[in-house]
Amino acid sequence: MADQIAKGEEFEKQAEKKLTGWAFFGSKHEDAADLFEKAANFYKLGKSWDQAGAVYVKLAECYLKLDSKHEAANAYADAGHCYKKTNSTECIKNLEQSLDIFMEIGRLGMSARYCKEIAELYEQEQNMEKSMAYYDKAADLYQGEEVSSSANQCRLKIAQFAAELQQYQKAIEIYEDISKQSLNNNLLKYGVKGHLLNAGICQLCKGDVVAITNALDKYQDMDPTFSGSREYRLLAELAASIDEEDIEKFTDAIKEFDSITKLDAWKTTLLLRVKDMLKAKELEEDDLT
Repeated sequence: MADQIAKGEEFEKQAEKKLTGWAFFGSKHEDAADLFEKAANFYKLGKSWDQAGAVYVKLAECYLKLDSKHEAANAYADAGHCYKKTNSTECIKNLEQSLDIFMEIGRLGMSARYCKEIAELYEQEQNMEKSMAYYDKAADLYQGEEVSSSANQCRLKIAQFAAELQQYQKAIEIYEDISKQSLNNNLLKYGVKGHLLNAGICQLCKGDVVAITNALDKYQDMDPTFSGSREYRLLAELAASIDEEDIEKFTDAIKEFDSITKLDAWKTTLLLRVKDMLKAKELEEDDLT
């Protein structure tokens, strides 16, 4: 590995020398770009990711001087991917540079790809607000390119985080909209019950029994098969237990559903919020009596 890094450093020195010297034939930036690319490849072979990332940035700058914007955008993305292994801040900064250039030259599909990648990086860092913003931008770009499936994957992420951040109405609107779209697609219609269950759980979190009942009626109108599903029965039983302020009934309904279809961590977290809300209401009433 040390040999590879030494070779990388040698090519980088040669590239820097090209940039400071005179070029009688051709372009010094073109010559330097070739050498920077070789340097970056040797740094990668030597697993010296920070050095590789820094050289890819220099390569991108050479391409910008040559007005080769597509190559510059690719070089910034390569820099980002090297930094991904060591420095998430530098990684995001370079991927942003890449997506901005791709946007400028009208490569919206590539911009969407890097928007989504930045969203995933912020998600790993638990920065949900920024992650949502980039998933939202990616969804718009994918929709513009008519790649609805990728757009909806991003929107489902936004709904997931919105609910976690107690932005329940935002999540509900996304789940309901994707359900409507999916009903007309033979491949996607089997996922509708899951989306409506998620929307219904978000309705429960809002704690408005009338709104929950109205939502269940609306979901039956959207998908006539929903009323015969276990997802519908769960939501109806939970809504009734909230109306009756019956914690035991609420817990039993969840246990019964979970014994057949395991609830994921997201659903469990939201349902615990509803249960805590019910407990708080019960304590409040005990204090008043």
